Amino acid sequence: MIKNTAWRDYSLTGPGRRQALESGLVSAQWFSCDIGRKQLKQLMKRSDRPALLQLGFWLLLLVTAGVAGFLTWGTLWCIPAFAAYGLLYSVSDHWAHELSHGTPFKTRWLNDVFYQLTAFMTLHEAVYWRWSHVRHHTDTLIVGSDREIAVQRPPKLWVAIVDLFDLHFAPLEVARLLRVAGGSLNAETRSIVPETEWPKLIISSRIYVLILIALVASCVASGSILPAIFVVLPRLYGGVLSQLFNLTQHAGLAENVLDHRHNCRTILMNPVFRFMYVNMNYHVEHHMYPMVPYHALPQLHALMKDQCAPAYPGLWAAYREIIPAVLRQRKDPEYFVRRPVPEPVSAAAAPSAAPASPAPEMA
Repeated sequence: MIKNTAWRDYSLTGPGRRQALESGLVSAQWFSCDIGRKQLKQLMKRSDRPALLQLGFWLLLLVTAGVAGFLTWGTLWCIPAFAAYGLLYSVSDHWAHELSHGTPFKTRWLNDVFYQLTAFMTLHEAVYWRWSHVRHHTDTLIVGSDREIAVQRPPKLWVAIVDLFDLHFAPLEVARLLRVAGGSLNAETRSIVPETEWPKLIISSRIYVLILIALVASCVASGSILPAIFVVLPRLYGGVLSQLFNLTQHAGLAENVLDHRHNCRTILMNPVFRFMYVNMNYHVEHHMYPMVPYHALPQLHALMKDQCAPAYPGLWAAYREIIPAVLRQRKDPEYFVRRPVPEPVSAAAAPSAAPASPAPEMA
């Protein structure tokens, strides 16, 4: 095990950021698969119906599980009821992510309303995370520029394990909420969120804090933890599957490359998992064309799959690669999984990255 844990500087305000800028990796041009303009335009077409049906069904399941938990509270039957409630509640993570793109609904206010709801459910303050995610898409896995690199090298296994229940992230997020609600924006926040959005960020954080205070007060007043079992805590006790999905997106893959085929995974999943993950298993497709709504990603996958590495046949297949890769990166942070990306079949399909785009390093 290496002793130098400062192999790379992942902070957004340190040497890593300077190196990324000097290397031309920040806000650079990325490779795109060769998809016909007309086909892409059709895929990007927005509609309210698919999201209203899927999101409505998800909320119906959530309410049903919640009612079952409430009615069985105090008996052993409440355990499976709240287990189901927690799993369903944590699906909010994936809806918040997709809604932050503004793509699920054609009607803007529907995107905004459900984004605010799901962002709070997953403890992602809406203004900060929208801009953080813009940066993630602009500079995916660029060290020093992307703050959403979940598994940094060398990996800290304890962080990955406790974050299956959000126990590392949630306290950090609450601390940031309190800090921003008090009007204090650190250098990282200032680097991500445009100055024009700072007042909105502070107000939003204060609203989140007030809701959390009201939640604690309701627990104290009722002499029961039940209110928190319904709000906030489900993100912790029910977040395992959601986090297992999230870790597959980039863990163990190449950093500092300008080709999403090398730093994202697409996994073929069963319909239940795709429903819960809001089709984010098509992650190469989502990153390459982020304005394509989640419900059109399977069609996009069919169009570009021949230009990408083979999709993983399931969640376990992905983890058969991720677990050994992450364990190896603890001793060898230079290591990463090299995806078998096909050679360009034509000039149009050739990487269009800027000269600064480095070829994926060999593991």
